[in-house]
Amino acid sequence: MGYGADGVGLPESVGGYAVERQLGAGGMGVVYLARSRGGRAVAVKVARSELATDPHFRERFRAEVEAARSVGGFHTAPVVDADPAAAAPWLATAYIPGPTLGALIEAEGPMGEAAVRQLGAALAEALAAIHGCGLVHRDLKPGNIIMASDGPRVLDFGIARALESTRLTATGVAFGTPGFLAPEQAQGLEVGGAADVFALGAVLVAAAGGAAFGAGTPMGLMYRSVHEAPDLGVVPDGLRPVVASCLAKEPGERPTPEALLDLFAPGGATYSPTVAVPPPPSYAPAAADAAVPFHQAPTGFGPPNYVEPSTRADVDFMAVSADSFLLVDAAGVELGSPLGEVRFTWADISTVEYAATSPKHLGVTVRLRNGAAYPCVIAARRRARLREWLEDLPLILEYFR
Repeated sequence: MGYGADGVGLPESVGGYAVERQLGAGGMGVVYLARSRGGRAVAVKVARSELATDPHFRERFRAEVEAARSVGGFHTAPVVDADPAAAAPWLATAYIPGPTLGALIEAEGPMGEAAVRQLGAALAEALAAIHGCGLVHRDLKPGNIIMASDGPRVLDFGIARALESTRLTATGVAFGTPGFLAPEQAQGLEVGGAADVFALGAVLVAAAGGAAFGAGTPMGLMYRSVHEAPDLGVVPDGLRPVVASCLAKEPGERPTPEALLDLFAPGGATYSPTVAVPPPPSYAPAAADAAVPFHQAPTGFGPPNYVEPSTRADVDFMAVSADSFLLVDAAGVELGSPLGEVRFTWADISTVEYAATSPKHLGVTVRLRNGAAYPCVIAARRRARLREWLEDLPLILEYFR
């Protein structure tokens, strides 16, 4: 199956859905705009064949399908079809016209207090539905929120996690997006629905035109989310207390989605639809695609040649301990230790060696083409976490190498 862009090398169909064009691509696969036999528009997410051969990945993909199907309703783009057992597993969701929240802010500027309040109420309602199904989204951010004409839709359950399960993350995304990660997520601790509430708070800061934990490297963003107070300077005064409560460091101090509904929409205030706007100029479709509604694909599947400001810190693999870390992404490898941080591009790297040096320690050595070697040891909080790292790391290295 081909994964070409701009109409070159596209598959004719996926699972009986006629492919029209590619919407985007990422570490886990490709998203196509396609049509059902009855003419319905769908977004078809297809896993890359090299990942599809891994049983561990298939288990995750199947879990993603089940998670997305369990929520449904107008809070998400509903799943209409899927085949996790296909040679290249695929998932089809209803195609929702409208910009992402990030693209809307980029095109129109920050939202005012009334719009931020309405957004907060709509997202709280969506989280209540998600958590009510026993799920935690784990990656709520502006790029995963479609501003449809009938209200925001939350996309991408690729790393949604069942509350009762011990683990459910997606290959290609370690565990969320720095800048929107709750402190317990950043530290590799157990994550519950309160982490989504933290992300909601960071999303509302972004909607108001700010960044709760500033800009910079993923590790810098994560450090500030754990140790520093959020920057709420742009948040309207009337909303600042509730947004601050969402961003509390301790999960137990954050309000529930149901409590947020009372705070954002007291007395059952109604939602005024956000009218979908054209994408910013750098994201305009070609003339031949002008009839196709603008739509942002899920996390990691953004349209070619466009990087949304709110998602530039996305990480593909991350292993973190109290004093060291390993990051692996499309640009290369970054190591951190008490001695400092170093970053290497793939062009500089000869090999990346890794092994369990104890039941809770991951040893990594990056060897460069010039003969230099940089070792690092990352301590896992639990043996299960080390096993997860050892399962994920070869997939990520194989893909980027």
